[in-house]
Amino acid sequence: MDFQHEPGRYFLQQNDKTVAEITYTTINNGQTYAINATNVDPSLRGQGIAAKLLDTVVAEAHDKHISIKAVCPYVQKAFANNPAKYQKIEYKP
Repeated sequence: MDFQHEPGRYFLQQNDKTVAEITYTTINNGQTYAINATNVDPSLRGQGIAAKLLDTVVAEAHDKHISIKAVCPYVQKAFANNPAKYQKIEYKP
């Protein structure tokens, strides 16, 4: 799945409508992405799109040596349920 990217978000568009997105801000002097929200259109839920969006942001953060702060409840749950996968990237002040 190819997501579009612009500063602060990855997203999926269909018919000129954003149907899935994950948004983040940069904090900690540019060393951390704070993931604020994950939204997927109801018609696409249950297909793993939110997880793919999260994996895309995590891959970018990993490549740039940036940590992630989970603000969004979905991301908090993903980090809690998969500590081995995310512990190296999670921001711990």
